Amino acid sequence: MTEVSSLTGRLLVAAPALADPNFDRAVVLLLDHDDEGSLGVILNRPTPVVVEDILESWAALAGEPGVVFQGGPVALDSALGVAVIPGDEGPLGWRRVYGAIGLVDLEAPPELLGGALGSLRIFAGYAGWGPGQLEDELQDGAWYVVESEPGDVSSPAPESLWRSVLRRQRNELAMFATYPDDPSMN
Repeated sequence: MTEVSSLTGRLLVAAPALADPNFDRAVVLLLDHDDEGSLGVILNRPTPVVVEDILESWAALAGEPGVVFQGGPVALDSALGVAVIPGDEGPLGWRRVYGAIGLVDLEAPPELLGGALGSLRIFAGYAGWGPGQLEDELQDGAWYVVESEPGDVSSPAPESLWRSVLRRQRNELAMFATYPDDPSMN
């Protein structure tokens, strides 16, 4: 197998032609990417489930909207916490993934992190790819790889994240932000 250049911390933005309904207009934050596979969470799939209903002790720290997000089609019965912590040092119960973005140990007492959190999102499930699978999808043009920004994790308008991430690109990708939801209606 060839060496994989890590995309950890970057965003996968679904190309308009991506046919998998699990990833239609998805923006995925890659939390891990190496030669053993890839794991990420979909940032723009809020659910109607309120964080307080499943993780009551973390509800006060969850950013708006205070709902659980569907992180992907894998392991929907598990929860992942992703948080932005400004500064160089993170508290116990938080593991840096990339830049200011990291994973929260949801088994830890929320008080350990409370004062340090810039934002917190709770995800049910995740998106996962086996060795070489994501690279094949990238080669097929299913995803655009772009830089993430800490505000992407806690976007106050997750439903418009796909367009806003594309719009901020300084190349031809910005044009895809105007791609219609249903091209047949154009």
